[in-house]
Amino acid sequence: MSVGDFHTHSTRSDGMLTPSALVDLAASRGVRVMALTDHDTLDGLDEARAAAARHPGFLLVPGVELSADLPGRELHMLGLFVDETNARLLSDLARFREGRIERGRKTVDALEAAGVPVDWARVQAIAGDASVGRPHVARALLEAGHIETINEAFDRFLGRGMPAYFERETLSPSEAIGMIRDAGGLALFAHPSFTQEYEQVAADLAAEGLFGLEVYYKGYEPGLVESLRQLAERLGLFALGGSDYHGMDRSDEREPGDIPLPDEVVWAFLEAARAAGCRVPEPTPA
Repeated sequence: MSVGDFHTHSTRSDGMLTPSALVDLAASRGVRVMALTDHDTLDGLDEARAAAARHPGFLLVPGVELSADLPGRELHMLGLFVDETNARLLSDLARFREGRIERGRKTVDALEAAGVPVDWARVQAIAGDASVGRPHVARALLEAGHIETINEAFDRFLGRGMPAYFERETLSPSEAIGMIRDAGGLALFAHPSFTQEYEQVAADLAAEGLFGLEVYYKGYEPGLVESLRQLAERLGLFALGGSDYHGMDRSDEREPGDIPLPDEVVWAFLEAARAAGCRVPEPTPA
């Protein structure tokens, strides 16, 4: 267990818990520094901040997760300590969310053509306050009895190259880094091993202003953690970590704080963020 977790999701994107419930869960598990990093939105931060105020010593990090594209593959970028009032960031995020809705409609149409129909209204209801994403469609497929697990939805229908997969608006990694830095935040390469040739990608992005790598990620074996830690050290990047918690019924799910992130790294990161000029909030008073 770690006192820090810098990658979590709520119902404001594709997580299962509300921002308030997510903070309560994290705090109950001993997490004291948590980043809310919903996809393409900052909308859950006010609710999460109100929940954090109920837990003495809890520090909420404002964050976001962006999807970026390389030829034939994608990577995810975490933006931590972003300014929630930054006009460029807010405008771009609103555009991305609209794109998610259009993509969701195309996905539902493709599933019907493939003989596994789901109701668009039900997908929207599952999404609730969030923009529709593939995990919401996956849950609709599960409810309809077309699949037995969420992972199966991606393996058969929703993953890249599958019959109901559609590309979204493209954003280059350097553009994602620029958005985050323009909003006063720090950019981290999320779960790098999911991206092909991630070592070279990380080296290229280090020159573009990347701040860190998600080294201490859920389920990473010790050998991979050490390899990524050494990569971060070689490139002058900060080695951070997160659970990528969604609260879904998936075999790889980990609860907040259930990551091999050393506590001393958590406190060192906060100091590094302050040194980089980020607005680091104070913990809730004891």
